[in-house]
Amino acid sequence: MKQHRSDTDIINDILQVETSHAAFRELIEKYQTPLYWHVRKIVLNHDDADDILQNTFIKVWSAIPQFRQQSKLYTWLFRIATNEALTFLKQKNKNNTLSIDDLSSEWITKLRADPYFNGDETELAMQKVLLLLPDKQRIVFNMRYYDEIPYEEMSEILETSVGALKASYHHAVKKIENYLQQSLNLSLNE
Repeated sequence: MKQHRSDTDIINDILQVETSHAAFRELIEKYQTPLYWHVRKIVLNHDDADDILQNTFIKVWSAIPQFRQQSKLYTWLFRIATNEALTFLKQKNKNNTLSIDDLSSEWITKLRADPYFNGDETELAMQKVLLLLPDKQRIVFNMRYYDEIPYEEMSEILETSVGALKASYHHAVKKIENYLQQSLNLSLNE
C-alpha cells in the first residue's frame, strides 16, 4: 500500500508551479474517499455526492493558496465539503414543492435504487429516521456516530461550539430513539 506524505508536504508542493498538479492529485487521492462518504451521508445519493465532491475539489484548488494551515487540512477540506453539501440541500429544498413525508419517501426510493447503497433494511430504516432530522442534527449525528469525529474537530469543521454540537447530537439521538420506539410500538400493535 502506498504511504501518504504529510499534508504540509503536499500543500507546499501544490504551491510550487512545477509540482502543483501532481501534488493536488495526491491530495485528491488521499482525501476523496473520506470526503465522499461524509458528503454521501448528508445527501444520500451517489451522483449528487460525486458532483458535490467535484465542486469541493474545485473550490479547494482555487482556495489552497489562501490556506494558512491554522487548522488541519482534513478539517478545512471537511468544512468546504460540508458547506457544499449544505448549499446543495438548500438549493434542492428551495426548488422542491414536496412535503417532508413525500420528500423522505422520494429520498428512500432513490437510496433503495442506488446501486452503490449496500445497506440492509435496518440501515434503510435508520436512513429514513435520519431524513426526519434537521440538516444540522443529521450532520452532527453522522459525524459523531458513523465517523467518530471528536467534538473539537467537528467544532472547527462546522464552525460552532462544542456545547452546541453536543446538544445537537443529544437531540438527534433522542429523536431517533423516540421515532424507533414509536415504530416498534406500531409494528407490535399490528
